[in-house]
Amino acid sequence: MGRRRPHARRLAAISAISVSALAATSLLAACSSSQSPAAQSQNSTLQKVTRSGTLRVASCLTFPPFGSTDKANRPQGFDVDVAKAMAKALGVKAKIVDTTSANRIPNLRTHKVDAVICNFTTTAERAKQVAFSDPYIVAGEVLMVKKSSHIASLKDLSGKKVAVTKGSTNGAAVKDGNPKAQIQEYDTSAAAVLAVKQGQADAMVEDSNFLNYQAKSDPSLKVTKVSVVPLEYNAIGVGQGDPDWLQWINTWLREFNTSGQNAALYKKWFGVKPVYPLNPSY
Repeated sequence: MGRRRPHARRLAAISAISVSALAATSLLAACSSSQSPAAQSQNSTLQKVTRSGTLRVASCLTFPPFGSTDKANRPQGFDVDVAKAMAKALGVKAKIVDTTSANRIPNLRTHKVDAVICNFTTTAERAKQVAFSDPYIVAGEVLMVKKSSHIASLKDLSGKKVAVTKGSTNGAAVKDGNPKAQIQEYDTSAAAVLAVKQGQADAMVEDSNFLNYQAKSDPSLKVTKVSVVPLEYNAIGVGQGDPDWLQWINTWLREFNTSGQNAALYKKWFGVKPVYPLNPSY
């Protein structure tokens, strides 16, 4: 091949410089778009909550004794007290945001709240959208029926109307155990309880802690002894991708659980000591 002309050599050099400049610009942009660990820490919900002085917690206020309102329309209940204890540990005030089971995940994903404390059962499916803390309360899923009912287990639900709450895992659990059961969904647990009382549903499936409380309050109701599903572990729900916030919550929960504060609140609202251990056994 012949020798390159000076003009061609200059063009090649300019092209090489342009490519290098473009690569450097791309690298700089990539570096500037990725935050350092220190910057990520400053953007954590933990930092935002402490700076704002307020912890926004979604709780279900139609789910006594986990959540309800008193005569002055102030939030109260086991989950509400857990939220207040968490806020106290942070040195901030708690703002309770009333929610439903179906709105727990949307509230987190739209950043309307900093955490969800509302009888939130951990499942692999839900964990695709939110992050869960360690458990703070454990429950079985049982049936509540009228005292005169002969329903005792899932096999007795064939052709029966079963009340469940929208957004809960209970409808699927019943269908898995007895496909012949007729599932009726209600917006709130209070509405599902009323359906059983009024004869619009033959049974209700829900958290054993909640249903035992309901049956204790109404002598016309009873709770079956057989659990519909294995034990369910309820946790605090938070947004994904925020390890600092989740780590703080888990560290606080360990202190909250081991100090006896959790057990004391459970006794306050349920009248008995916690039934199940917080740590799963296999």
